[in-house]
Amino acid sequence: MIKILKFLLFIPLISFGQEKSETKSEYPNYVGDIEFNSEIDNKDFEICNLKHIYQYFNNSGALEYEGEKLAIEKEFAEKYKSEIIKNETGLIRINFVVNCKGKTDRFRLISMGENYEEKVFVKSITEQLMSITKNLKGWKVKKYNQKEIDYYQYLIFKIENGQLKEILP
Repeated sequence: MIKILKFLLFIPLISFGQEKSETKSEYPNYVGDIEFNSEIDNKDFEICNLKHIYQYFNNSGALEYEGEKLAIEKEFAEKYKSEIIKNETGLIRINFVVNCKGKTDRFRLISMGENYEEKVFVKSITEQLMSITKNLKGWKVKKYNQKEIDYYQYLIFKIENGQLKEILP
């Protein structure tokens, strides 16, 4: 019993004497985090809490946009110039951050074909979708515990032969 007590008292001394390694992880804190990229992101875009940007699923508020999804669909219906382009079919997802002031940045695009394989769409499609998404100005400020927060948002575009067929979520 005395040996066990001595051992238990010795363990904190071992861990106390060890220095913590300050190595930066190559992985983000959470799956889906978007790290700042000085080549494509706005250096003046402010994040309120650098240690935690809430994921889109962190509250049940769904799509937080003035006028809801209908307003977003209206923007794309008015501004997206469809052209029939054979074999340009699949899904395009644009992820981004909405900060505590309702401003957006850190836009990233991921796309896939009909069978969920990686696909690169023609620029006339992706550049339009990205430009319209970047210019959406109705993102609502979210609060958690009465404090304004930063959060991730995304839009998914269903494309069929170059035509915008649906916007999700």
